[in-house]
Formats: sequence, structure tokens, C-alpha cells
Amino acid sequence: MQPVTFNTLIARNKRNSYLLIAFFMLFFIAFGVLIGEVWGQGDRTFRVGVPVAAGALAFLLTLFSYFGGPSALLGMSNARQIAKSDDPELFNVIEELAIAGGMPMPRVFVIDSPAMNAFATGRNPKHAAVAITAGLRHKLSRDELQGVMAHELCHIRNYDILYSMLMAVLVGTLVMLADVFVRSMYFGGMTGRSRRRNSKGGGGGQIIIVVIALVLAILAPILARIIQMALSRQREYLADAASVDLTRNPQGLASALAKLSGDREILESANRATAPLYIVPPVMRLGHDARNLLSTHPPLKERIDRLMSLTK
Repeated sequence: MQPVTFNTLIARNKRNSYLLIAFFMLFFIAFGVLIGEVWGQGDRTFRVGVPVAAGALAFLLTLFSYFGGPSALLGMSNARQIAKSDDPELFNVIEELAIAGGMPMPRVFVIDSPAMNAFATGRNPKHAAVAITAGLRHKLSRDELQGVMAHELCHIRNYDILYSMLMAVLVGTLVMLADVFVRSMYFGGMTGRSRRRNSKGGGGGQIIIVVIALVLAILAPILARIIQMALSRQREYLADAASVDLTRNPQGLASALAKLSGDREILESANRATAPLYIVPPVMRLGHDARNLLSTHPPLKERIDRLMSLTK
């Protein structure tokens, strides 16, 4: 069995990113075919046009996700870019780690929130950014800050940021599309011409198509969430371990994670799309705490235990 090295990990992340794009585009086209069958009602132009339009939309969304996804995610997170003069210590820590990891210096952002968290995003190391909340920045020692930033820079080096960014934007779009379709069935779908067609005894096939479309719309976000959860958990473990290669100090990140485990401040700007990006699941609005069985992150205690085992 081939050992997992950083090069094989990077290659696998790139491959998974391209497979995700291909799956997303195929799903959009398939969804367009189903919508065309449900609402086309024998209109060939409509039944052909909708899948073509869906494919074109998927292509445009993929381009937007690749080139504009990082800016969109940073904007959704209310992150503001800062200069070295704004926080010399933070920049010094990141610069030291970037040099140690042989990476370009990423852009640095701060989220003005008392919650404690951080994330990295971008499409590659040359176009990357790290963001840290004001709450986390002010509550960490230098060693703890180094551990957290090393974790995020390892996500950048491993190309986790590309896959995570595409997953956040594309899956978020998929969930929204499925939700719109399900809701629209209450106002369209089997109404109008489709009901008249059914009343004439020719709608058996139409009903089957509608059921398939509804099942697909309901299951797609769930399956996407499961895939996202499984892959993200492994990436967090790997980024934790890889950060120790940069800092040679497992206790720094372990201590920071221990502080993060006790944070109960709500991160107002977090949502279902951006939550998997953060170093720990953010506590979000409406009383939702992402620290549960469906979390995209492994339990903090397990992460801390693994890090502390490296000191023995």
C-alpha cells in the first residue's frame, strides 16, 4: 500500500476537486432533464432547452466558484483584509510559517466577532487567504496563535482549500436548487396541464418522474453533506498533524483547541456553507451548535489527544 505523503495528498485533493466539479455539472444537467420532463408536458423545445440551460448555468457557477468563491466566502464571513502595520505579530507568525512551509504569504483577514475561530480559503497557495476572528486573536498566546495559523497554512499547502471552497459554494448552490424545486412543486409540478393529462389516463409516467425528481431533490443535499463530513474530518486530522511539522510544538495547537472547545460565543456571520471551513465548528444563530454527530469536524477531544500523543 502506497504511503500517504504530502505530494500524494495534494494530488488526491486536486483530483477530488475536479471530480466534484464533474459531479456537480452532471447533477445539474440531470436535474434539468427531470425539470424538463416534469414541466415540459410534451413541449420538445422546453424539454431540450432546460437541460442545456442547466448545463450552461452549472458551467458558469463552476467558473464563479473557482475564481470568485474565495471572495464570496470572505464576504459572507464579514472578513476585512488587514495590513502588517495593523497587526505586526500576527503577520510575523504567518510569515515565519510560510517560509518554513515553502509557501507564498497569504492575504490576512480579521472577522470582527468575539467568537473564537479561524479558516483558510482560496484556489491554490498563490491565491490564498487566512481569516481569524478578533475573539480568537486576542485570547491566544503566541505559541497558540502559531499552532492555529500553522493548521490553516497546512490546509493551503495540501490544497484542502480548493476542495473545501468548491464544496462550500457548489453544495450550497445544490442545496438551494433542491429547496427551490421542492417548494415549487407546491405551486406547479403536477398542477395545470399535468393534472389534466393525468385525468385522461396518460400521466402514470409523469407521476413516476415527479417522484424521482422529488426524491433526488431531497436526498442530494443529504448525500452531499455526508460526503462533505467524511472528507472534512480526515482533512482536519491531517492538517493538525502537518502543523506540527511546521511548528515542532504540538502543545501550541492543542492548547488553542482546548480554549476553542470552551467557546460559546455565536459567530453571526457563519452559515451552513461556510461552517466546514473553520478550524472548529462555529456556534451559529438560532441556537444551532455544530458540535454534534453530523459535524464536518472530528471531536475536539480526539484532536487534542492525538496532538498530545506526539509529545510522548
